[in-house]
Amino acid sequence: MKTIVIYNSQTGFTKRYAQWIAEETGADCYELSEAKKKNMDEYEAIIYGGWACAGSISKLSWFKSNIERWSGKKLIAFCVGASPMESPDVGPALKKNFSELEWEKIKVFYCPGGFRYDKMSISSRLLMKMFIKMLEAKKNKTDTEREMIKMISTSYDISDKKYIEPIVRSLIET
Repeated sequence: MKTIVIYNSQTGFTKRYAQWIAEETGADCYELSEAKKKNMDEYEAIIYGGWACAGSISKLSWFKSNIERWSGKKLIAFCVGASPMESPDVGPALKKNFSELEWEKIKVFYCPGGFRYDKMSISSRLLMKMFIKMLEAKKNKTDTEREMIKMISTSYDISDKKYIEPIVRSLIET
């Protein structure tokens, strides 16, 4: 099945997952700005990956705007975020990115990535630092909030190639 993997990555985690998927499946792999110049007619499967920002998948509107045009193709989206796979927030966050109709046409997956403050834009770093300060100032923090402060206060990497397995399986399923 001729497949393309398209990604939008801010700090490298989404790019890493896109490359792993492409290597595993023999797919073509392009950054979003380059992929927009490609003719998608030759592909039977289109996989889009974007990073999570406040529960939204980056640059997802481009992918969603083409869903009808790509009718008949296998469509897969994955989101790379800083939360561990078992976080209860992952499912609801993914769900809010798609309508019910879109959810029926697209297989959607989550891959844990991490934080790389050295690769973030200055504005993203400032927003994260403000968010941490806000959480730290909160009285009666929950255990989840205390854990979040600890996690996002420094850079970390929880990415793992094993998280592409469901994506690869879904590609070969009919």
